[in-house]
Formats: sequence, structure tokens, C-alpha cells
Amino acid sequence: MADLRIGTSAFSDKGWVGTFYPKGTQPGEFLSHYASRFKTVELDTTYYAIPPASTVEGWNRKTPADFVFSAKMPQVITHEKVLVDCESELREFLDVMSKLGGKLGPLVLQFGYFNRAAFRSQKEFLARLEPFLEKLPEGFRFAVEIRNQEWVDPRLLDALRRRNVGFVLTDQSRMLRPWEYPPDLDFLTSDFTYIRLLGDRKAIEAVTQTWNKVVMDREEELRLWVKLIDAIRRRLRHLFLYANNHYQGYSPATVEKVLSLLTGEAPGPPAPSDDQLRLF
Repeated sequence: MADLRIGTSAFSDKGWVGTFYPKGTQPGEFLSHYASRFKTVELDTTYYAIPPASTVEGWNRKTPADFVFSAKMPQVITHEKVLVDCESELREFLDVMSKLGGKLGPLVLQFGYFNRAAFRSQKEFLARLEPFLEKLPEGFRFAVEIRNQEWVDPRLLDALRRRNVGFVLTDQSRMLRPWEYPPDLDFLTSDFTYIRLLGDRKAIEAVTQTWNKVVMDREEELRLWVKLIDAIRRRLRHLFLYANNHYQGYSPATVEKVLSLLTGEAPGPPAPSDDQLRLF
């Protein structure tokens, strides 16, 4: 069975004070409290800038030895330079993140949607991606997330598989969920699986931007994800899942719901049958 690591995307949100964090909790105390509840977190701040070494060392000090940090690669690599002439930024990022030691989880190359002005085809994108992946150093785990659903096919998945790079499975408004793709696709491209529950940013921000309670019922989708997780965990060593506030309005509750469904402690209708969901 795979080791399951389930947490939120980021740990610092003022809307969580008084809900997830006790009233009066200061930002410097967020991570320590978070790590007493969940075993992993996805760092969103690393997308905006490479963190100082002192910040990463602080993350390390404030968490137990078995805690795991996953992180988004800096946008200068994935969005600004789009994998070209970014060797120095990649080296700086990996050097500083290495200070987490055994707590460092997968590093995610999250790409935005590419129109034809950026890449005319998936083939053109792969011609950029594959040489970059070839140069990635050993000793790290990497995963790739794309937002062009028509590019998800055996060519992309095989390119990742040859390099033991994970394919990020998402629940996001632009992308199909795994069970909505053709049944012959094998999304397991490495010895770990990485799942991101992202939701529909525009739709949920029309309802709330406070992020302190669930405002959108996604239990039906979560039950499908849990069924998928149960199938995946029989094949792989590690599985990481992270929920964003934009999924239901309050990501700690989403994580707790997934955990309760996995342990069978949550009431509700039975999970979908096998013929409703392609199992890996």
C-alpha cells in the first residue's frame, strides 16, 4: 500500500484563524499548528519567488521529522522563461529546497494554458519539455501539471514515464478528471502519484473570498477521488493529494473529508461501483 500524504495548498490564510487555527494564532505559529493536524503541505509561495534559505530552515524547524513539503516550481521557470535559459534559477531553487532534507516531497512544474501563440501543438511543447526533463538532477522528485487537456495522451505520459516524472491529476475547471479520459490511458508515470483538487476559481470567488467555511458541496466528486485513490495506492509507493481553498471554499475541511472517506468514518451513500469509474 502507498504511503498517503494529504494536505492543503499553502498553510497561511487569515480566514483560517478562528476556524482551523485557534483565535489569536499569529502567522509565525501557523505552520507548527498545521503540522500537528496534517502530515504534509504544498507550498504555494515558492511559485512567486525562490524563498530565502532562512525561510526554508524555519519551515524545517517548525515541523516534525516525518512531515513532508511539496512545492511549486518558481514561475520564472514555468511561465516567464518557460524552461529556456533558466538553469541558474533551477539550481538556486533546488539548492535552497534541499535544506529540507528528507522532508522534501515532489516539486511541481505547473504550467498555465498554452494558446497557439505559445506552442502550436503538443509536439512543439514536448520538444521544449523533454530536453529540460533530461537535465533534471537525480535525488529529487518532479511532477508536471498542464492545463491543455487535449495534450493528455500516451505521448505526453510516456515522455514523463521515461524519466520517472509524475503526471499531476487535477480536479480543475479547465481539465478533465482522470475517469473522464479514454480508459486506455495509464496516468501512473512514476513511483508516486500527485493529485491537486483546485476547483473553479471564478465560480467560487463569486460566492466567497474569505475561505473559512465550505460553500460548495463536492462530496460526489470526492467519493470518486477516494475510490480512485484506493485503486492507485495498491500500485505505487507514495501518493500525495492537496486541496485548494477554491475547491470548496475551505481546504482544511476538504482534506478532513477526504481522510474521513478513506477511513470509512464519514456517513453518506456508498461509493460508486467499479463500472462507474475506471480503476487503474
